[in-house]
Amino acid sequence: MTTSTMPDSEKTAPSAISVCPNCESGEMEAFYEVKGIPVHSVLLMPSREHAVDYPKRDLRLGFCPECGFVSNILFDPTVHEYSTSCEESQGFSPTFNAFAKDLAKRWVEEYELKDKTVLEIGCGKGEFLALMVEEGMSHGIGIDPAFVPERLDTPVASRLEFIQDLYDERYTHLKADAVCCRHTLEHISPTSEFMRKVQKTIGDQKDTILLFELPDVHRVLKEAAFWDIYYEHCSYFTTGSLARLFRKHGFDPLELMLEYDDQYIVIAGKPASGAKVPLLDGEDDLKRITEEVKAFPERFRKLKESWLEKIDGFYSAGKRTIVWGGGSKAVSFLTTLGLGEQIDFVVDINPHKHGKFIPGTGHAVRSPDTLREDKPDCVILMNPVYEKEVREQLNGMGLDPTIFPV
Repeated sequence: MTTSTMPDSEKTAPSAISVCPNCESGEMEAFYEVKGIPVHSVLLMPSREHAVDYPKRDLRLGFCPECGFVSNILFDPTVHEYSTSCEESQGFSPTFNAFAKDLAKRWVEEYELKDKTVLEIGCGKGEFLALMVEEGMSHGIGIDPAFVPERLDTPVASRLEFIQDLYDERYTHLKADAVCCRHTLEHISPTSEFMRKVQKTIGDQKDTILLFELPDVHRVLKEAAFWDIYYEHCSYFTTGSLARLFRKHGFDPLELMLEYDDQYIVIAGKPASGAKVPLLDGEDDLKRITEEVKAFPERFRKLKESWLEKIDGFYSAGKRTIVWGGGSKAVSFLTTLGLGEQIDFVVDINPHKHGKFIPGTGHAVRSPDTLREDKPDCVILMNPVYEKEVREQLNGMGLDPTIFPV
């Protein structure tokens, strides 16, 4: 695995996206590249051989100086196979479930959505859609090729319907009082094209509420969090670039904030009324994000060196080191650092990941219960928001390894 920053002479390769797919006017400027990374990170493999041989592509991040959007300008959507085999659910974590439930409750109450219909684009396993209906919405429609009917256990099942497919022009006829889209837009490269489909879905319904949630790239750049950069995520937003996308397509932002330890952007909007709506806090961020993009390559270089030195030290000292969290962050962390035998295995609380293997490196994903026998010395925790939850699990097994949150 190799990484690089881009010299000026290579900022627009012939095969790369040159015009920003978000504002559709700015020229993309490349600033970071990783070669040969797995094209999927929520699709775990049935064997180590499959995992190591899984298809790989190059990722090159480009920045639009006009709107602040960041994108993988080498992205190829044809390599993806979104299906019921994808395991994106975070619903086995009490920490995440509490956050999702609070968000659903707040949205339903704040935007007076009780007894109304919600359409969720990219609903995953349907857990959040069910929460919205459990909180008082009358009906929910979910669209996602990864939906698995037998996985959803909810008392409101009769008020839910699901379409196991990707959202496209065929489904713009669906009507709802709220359109929800959580952790989906970052998987879509032509973001403006996507928003035009949303516009068509809403039509002339001026009271429809848009409810979006997705990762914040400002934090990623500021912390040089390279583990949050992977092939499935082709589009990276700040609060400002997301709000600008909303306004470009005729939606006034109603709220714009960071949630979940400032990892996620939460935005709500509605069709513009014609009256001028003042900027919300967080919209005027173009200067700040430009500075973070410039600083990222050197921050990344130093952090990569630091992690490699630390992990090699554990390995040389004979310490058993594991990674906690078998999702996309782990895939990116392991592949970007080129880690192999330095990491013994990966654990995850999601039982549907157990017995599978990390694409790219081939590390096995196991249940945390296996740590009772294979006691770790060091735990690399892929998301610090779960540190309390993980520490309680470890202590409950009589274990007290050193935890290193990324």
